Amino acid sequence: MSVGAAGVKVVSILGEDYSIKAPAGEEQTLLDAAMMLKAALADTKRKYPTLIGDRLLVLAAMNLCSQQIEMQKQHKLELDRYQEQVSATVEVISKTINQA
Repeated sequence: MSVGAAGVKVVSILGEDYSIKAPAGEEQTLLDAAMMLKAALADTKRKYPTLIGDRLLVLAAMNLCSQQIEMQKQHKLELDRYQEQVSATVEVISKTINQA
């Protein structure tokens, strides 16, 4: 990855260079995303060595999307569990205050 004009990064994916402009303050996110995609491509290539080009890219992207969906589901479950804990604590506090 190299730096071009202000805020524009050149990312090489599967031998192709892409000039991508990152919003101010988001340059590191762009770099991290490029590294994540490259790692996903390498992992997918190890699992399916005959895949090349668009097919490799699409499968790697689908795997990343699947991981994102699973993380969102897990996050929602955790939020729901925390909300239940907070509600139970508020109920106990409310009962304690009302008895005082």
